[in-house]
Amino acid sequence: MLTLEQKNNIVSEMAGVVATAQLAIAAEYRGLKVEEMTALRREARDAGMYMRVVKNTLMKRAVDGTPFACMQDQLMDPLVFAFAQDDVAALAKIMNNFAKDHNKLIIKVVALNGKLLRPEDAEALSKLPTRDVALAMLMGVMKAPIEKFVRTLAAPTGKLARTLAAVREDKEKG
Repeated sequence: MLTLEQKNNIVSEMAGVVATAQLAIAAEYRGLKVEEMTALRREARDAGMYMRVVKNTLMKRAVDGTPFACMQDQLMDPLVFAFAQDDVAALAKIMNNFAKDHNKLIIKVVALNGKLLRPEDAEALSKLPTRDVALAMLMGVMKAPIEKFVRTLAAPTGKLARTLAAVREDKEKG
């Protein structure tokens, strides 16, 4: 049994996490083995996500007054809560892939930037590129015009060098 102080500490900890989160996913974990739950938590932690099992009443108090207050009416059954601060797609991938492999994990609530989505939307979010991939794609798009510009500037010089080399070869032969 938790003391009032422990409950308040949990609520304040969760409120701090919720305040910086972009995505929240709550999933029913009833029937998962301890090893499976540990593997899910480890995978989430390694990806920089926050995951915790919290009583629904405490979570309702933690999200009260935040953009994630939209989740309050959906918080029923024993749930594990996962939050992503930066990489929305990574958390969705982790939760969605784990749910596919372990049918006991059922995604119940998905909230993105304070907007309640359908649980099926976790799959759509999981297909988005991760933050690192998206940044790499952006850098590639930004870099392409510069590379083309440099190649265009270097082309006349390269052509002149090839022409001079061909003239030199002709003079050496003839």
